[in-house]
Amino acid sequence: MGSALKPLRVTVITYAPTDFRHCQHCEVAFEGMGLGERIHRAEARDALPNDLALEFQQVSDWVHGLIQRHGSRLAIDVVDAASIEGFWQSLRHRIRGYPSVIIGGRAMRVAPGDLRGVDVAVESALRAEGAA
Repeated sequence: MGSALKPLRVTVITYAPTDFRHCQHCEVAFEGMGLGERIHRAEARDALPNDLALEFQQVSDWVHGLIQRHGSRLAIDVVDAASIEGFWQSLRHRIRGYPSVIIGGRAMRVAPGDLRGVDVAVESALRAEGAA
């Protein structure tokens, strides 16, 4: 019996849109009035300035591509840089700019708009884990 390899952990730290919810009673009332989904779409749309929203969309598209290419070989987390976890991961890995990616515990700064270098690093880490 062969043991299954653990998936390679890839953590993406970037500025991400944040969607706050109201209390349960208000959510039910808003849904009943037909406003709930409209309010949440507007909040998500306005959560980031245009440049960061565009950057998040590029990172999101890249993450979806990773999932399509590698599936269960990767365990991917996307962390908001402005969150407590994002702050902690940034301190722990000495990250000073976003987006950044942590591949198997090693941080990598992403050049603006260029995720090809990260693709190469992910492929290399997958090969190294397969050979180990």
